[in-house]
Amino acid sequence: MLSKRVIPCLDVHDGRTVKGINFVDLIDAGDPVEQAKLYNDLGADEICFLDISATNEARKTLYDIVSKVAETCFIPLTVGGGIRENVDINNLLKSGADKVSINSAAVFRPKLIKEASNSFGCQCIVLAIDAYKDNKNTKSGYNVSTHGGKKKTNIDALEWAIEGEKNGAGEILLTSMNADGTKLGYDIELTSKISTEVRIPVIASGGAGKPIDMVNVLNKGNASAVLAASIFHFGIYSIENVKKEMLRYRIPVRKTW
Repeated sequence: MLSKRVIPCLDVHDGRTVKGINFVDLIDAGDPVEQAKLYNDLGADEICFLDISATNEARKTLYDIVSKVAETCFIPLTVGGGIRENVDINNLLKSGADKVSINSAAVFRPKLIKEASNSFGCQCIVLAIDAYKDNKNTKSGYNVSTHGGKKKTNIDALEWAIEGEKNGAGEILLTSMNADGTKLGYDIELTSKISTEVRIPVIASGGAGKPIDMVNVLNKGNASAVLAASIFHFGIYSIENVKKEMLRYRIPVRKTW
């Protein structure tokens, strides 16, 4: 059985790691380069670097910071934010990213996923989906948002995940907009609905408050990995705490202690 992954997330704004609740009220959480090195040393399985203001500011990702982060960590690095075309992906891969996360641009031009997958391989193309509850306008009960959660669409999150897989995405980074930053647990219903309908790995994101939350979304939501920010950035729990809790429930992990 494959090990389940624990992934700290660096939400970067103006060159600093930040964290908020439901993607707003951001507070400073540290230097992304220093944090990447720390998480690498503490046993993270991957690092996720999301330039959360790049799309809204209509600019490219912070390549210089990505390069510095890549130099400090020796685990897979996923980078997202401000990606609009293949040249952006190529530049990020050259800057040291192992995988690239595509969100808003793919919603407006779904062919981007197929173009990217054909050019670079599906193994490095991650489809990021920011989903929010919407029982009125969708069959699944979840809709898709773009631009860091600031703009809502009329796209069903489950249908979009299935389409993304067909277009060549190799992984899905699934964030619950309702749970993000609340520390009240992941949206297990959302995660389960999507993970059972696609064959590619699903990374659960949004809502981690304690290690048992990770256990629950892995066991009940069938996630392949868990992503978290606040509990790691502010020292509430360590990666080791999370992995030991997972082992208590017989969830396979990569031991790093």
